[in-house]
Amino acid sequence: MGRKLSSSAPPEASATSVSKSNGGGGAGLDRGVLAVAAVVVLGAIMSILDVTVVNVAIRDLSVEFNAPLSQIQWIATGYTLALATVIPVTGWAASRFGTKRLYMVSIGLFVIGSGLAGMAWSAESLIAFRVLQGLGGGMIMPAGMTILTQKAGPQRVGQVMSVVGIPMLLGPISGPILGGWLVDDVSWRWIFYINVPIGIVALFMSWRILDKDTPRTGEKLDLLGLLLLSPGLASLIYGLATGAEQGAFDSAKVIGFTAVGAVLVIGFVVRALRAEVPLIDLRLFARRSVAAASGTMVLFNLAFFGAMLLMPLFYQVVRGESAFHTGLLLIPQGVGAMVTMPIGGKLVDKIGPGRIVLGGLVLVIAGMAGFATQVGADTSGFALGGALFVMGLGMGLTMMPTMSAAMQTLEHDEVPRASTGLNIIQQVAGSIGTAFMSVLLTTQLQDRLGGGAEGGIGAAANVPPEAAALILPKIADAFGATFWWATGLIVLAFIPALFLSRSKPEAAVNVMPMH
Repeated sequence: MGRKLSSSAPPEASATSVSKSNGGGGAGLDRGVLAVAAVVVLGAIMSILDVTVVNVAIRDLSVEFNAPLSQIQWIATGYTLALATVIPVTGWAASRFGTKRLYMVSIGLFVIGSGLAGMAWSAESLIAFRVLQGLGGGMIMPAGMTILTQKAGPQRVGQVMSVVGIPMLLGPISGPILGGWLVDDVSWRWIFYINVPIGIVALFMSWRILDKDTPRTGEKLDLLGLLLLSPGLASLIYGLATGAEQGAFDSAKVIGFTAVGAVLVIGFVVRALRAEVPLIDLRLFARRSVAAASGTMVLFNLAFFGAMLLMPLFYQVVRGESAFHTGLLLIPQGVGAMVTMPIGGKLVDKIGPGRIVLGGLVLVIAGMAGFATQVGADTSGFALGGALFVMGLGMGLTMMPTMSAAMQTLEHDEVPRASTGLNIIQQVAGSIGTAFMSVLLTTQLQDRLGGGAEGGIGAAANVPPEAAALILPKIADAFGATFWWATGLIVLAFIPALFLSRSKPEAAVNVMPMH
């Protein structure tokens, strides 16, 4: 696995073979990189698809276990909290135990949690097994991206990121379709069992394909940093999730958990900037490329994850579609992303990410604005599908090229901790975006419907059919106004995106360990 050499680095002829990475930005992906990409994509599919598949089954699980919706919601929230707890330790664990071992252990935990979740006998047992799933799932993506980035080298980061990005964009689309079919025609237990055979294949492929790496046994864990960041993220996300569920952020419980989480995270930032070997090296974010990519990612994910929450709800509430048909109606967005994502990856490696991301943001804004202006009970499905397709075209040129912009400038040993930091940014921004958009929608509904919209975002989904016909135009207007807020966040993402690199990555000399 490659490590960029500085001019002062000593030669290591006895243990390495030095080779120039492929010259131009047009260098393709060889069989070895594609094989590693296949392993990483399998893991990504499991962890990302699982979230959207489970969301479709929440109501059925509530009936199955005779549990209130407020309790069953923890099947999703518990998984998210476990992700937030374990992601911070991924960078240290990758260095201490090796990325291959970490990746396989992560998949193993996820598979065990999935099998146990499928056998759950109560709401409490299912929530506990979902937490176990999250402990494994939280490390799959950062470990996988580290492996793939180090394998491909800086000049092909754009292409490999476009490969990993496919499940990121298709998960929210294919998840409702698969979940709806399994719940309706098979059994809710199979939304968890389906991960077991995929995980077993991923484990076998990881064992056979991934390069053996050498752990750095002297790597010390920043225990104080971990004790600040993991509980801080969990408390912050819990506060946001509870506030979104209640439709308000002014209760003592919500304020308390959110404030404690924010204080702990701030404490971690202070600690990380002073520690010699921090849990996450925040000094990397002082670099222009990493800082610009992080800022773009935060604003984009706030809007993206918020919109992904609202779109299925819009189709189900305003258009009266089932969960299965809602998934089908979201397909144009995934198709658009599939068209541009491989193109974007190659262009990033040829001309740099800056121009690609700016072009992608223009398309996302056009699609989001088009959707916002056309939401309605009687709007043409083709018009809405067209807006989603344009949005997907933009997403394919935005999400992974932004990640590539940060990763291309990093040294080999910097990749694990930077990957961990960027994944934390994605997770927290997505959680905040979901909460922010749900509160905005609730506020818009209350403005138009009065007290009938109290109770948070779930109130919109529970409008009785006989009343829906009279108030659907007002509900549609509330969705439209909220989509305009998401559009505004995408516009703001232009500011940091202007500072992304507009040149292709420099050639690097890679040190390849001999096995």
